[in-house]
Amino acid sequence: MIDVLIAGAGPNGLMLACELALAGVRPVVLERRPTPGGEPRANGLVGQVVRLLDRRGLYARLSGESSPPSPQPAFTFGAFPLDLTVLADNPHYVLGVPQAQLEAALVARAAELGVDLRSGHEVVDLHQRPDAVEVCLADGTQLTARFLVGADGGRSTVRRLVGIDFPGVTDDRSVSRTATVTVPASFLDPATGGLRVPGYGVVPPFQHTRTPHGLVAWAPFPGRPALLTTTEWPDAPTSDDAPMELAELRASVARVLGADLPVGAPDGPGLLRRLTGRNTRIAARYRAGRVLLVGDAAHVHPAIGGPGLNLGLQDAVNLGWKLAATVRGWAPPGLLDTYETERRPVAERVVMSTQAQSALIGPGDEITGLRQLFAELLRLPEVTGHIAGLMSGADVRYPADPADPLAGRSAPDVVVHGDHGPTRLAELTRTARPLLLDSTGTYAETAAGWRDRVDVVTGPLEGTTATALLVRPDCFVAWSAGDADTLRASLTRHFGPPSA
Repeated sequence: MIDVLIAGAGPNGLMLACELALAGVRPVVLERRPTPGGEPRANGLVGQVVRLLDRRGLYARLSGESSPPSPQPAFTFGAFPLDLTVLADNPHYVLGVPQAQLEAALVARAAELGVDLRSGHEVVDLHQRPDAVEVCLADGTQLTARFLVGADGGRSTVRRLVGIDFPGVTDDRSVSRTATVTVPASFLDPATGGLRVPGYGVVPPFQHTRTPHGLVAWAPFPGRPALLTTTEWPDAPTSDDAPMELAELRASVARVLGADLPVGAPDGPGLLRRLTGRNTRIAARYRAGRVLLVGDAAHVHPAIGGPGLNLGLQDAVNLGWKLAATVRGWAPPGLLDTYETERRPVAERVVMSTQAQSALIGPGDEITGLRQLFAELLRLPEVTGHIAGLMSGADVRYPADPADPLAGRSAPDVVVHGDHGPTRLAELTRTARPLLLDSTGTYAETAAGWRDRVDVVTGPLEGTTATALLVRPDCFVAWSAGDADTLRASLTRHFGPPSA
């Protein structure tokens, strides 16, 4: 019997597979596509997920840099520029890699960990037993697994087959057009990388430029074709039947900016995409018996602000250690159910953020007035800090002891000064095992009964005022220095009873 079957080999399914493999569970990943899809999708990672990738040793692979990630000095929210340099503690990180590169890195990592990845295998039916899930594939193959995870996107077959509703709203008023393009050199602003459009002015790079008629985004990615996107709210419905052409995008730019921008096609394959409407939905349940949902199978939302991979990949890491603990038999009662209780509120918060931004970029003079007020608010550093925490996911706190100021929050980037010199937390978490960081050397005896599951690292801690931290595999704090009784209670609550 297979321990865990994962339907979908996108970033979320692959990340979950790697997490399970690190925890000693060998999953099987099924991907209906015979080969990876070539269409460009996400263009980078935004938020605390960049720190998470560093803590699994993947940041250096993706960025090509040996140094840790640094916060982004600026970003955008609802087509407003955000100056993040005003923040004493900037939580916003960005890693500009296309989704195809991320998937390739995760496929390579999964192979290193011994994950069984099977392409060209499509799930078409499933049946649950008390102890297993029976899965039928399109070619007639029958597989049996202890658990099945649907990581198969917003139109999830697994979600449909297991009967989980997907309530929400579909807004069909907007039309977005995106293409990889070239523009004449005379339209490029060498100082900023933006576009100089006669009759309008400068369109800055990597931001949303809003006018009363719509939205334009210009993204001149280094080493690959630039992306140009528009969003409009037309009075009449737009058909998606006819393929989009560059002339359609050029006409859209002219309507939004009130000025013409000549665009051409890049050498080689390019992207031409029209999307009508937006979906905002969250699954009624993240779990039905032995079937669970992760990533877009559990939630979909507008892409504005780029929160999708930040949300989905952290879903996978939250679920991974809990599912592995359940498979291996040491999970305390109810641990697997905390996947939904912890991650659903995060999805709801992302939905709120993307809906708010969608409203702020809308057309019309009323929205222009709202934006003038919002621009005044953004001059306050505390407002900028609040939005930065919202967009990056740094404001996430899972249910925890309210008397413990760090519990339930993402672990700080501490450095442990041990016998072999300073070691970053990101170097200690690459095994995805729970960690007890102890600057006093007095807690190891308390944690002795959990040494088969929890690693203990002693030495002075830099980067935190806590004298000890119990860090979960997903790099959230389970406990920060209290007495031996509270540590023992936290170890039991998160990692089960001590071994005999």
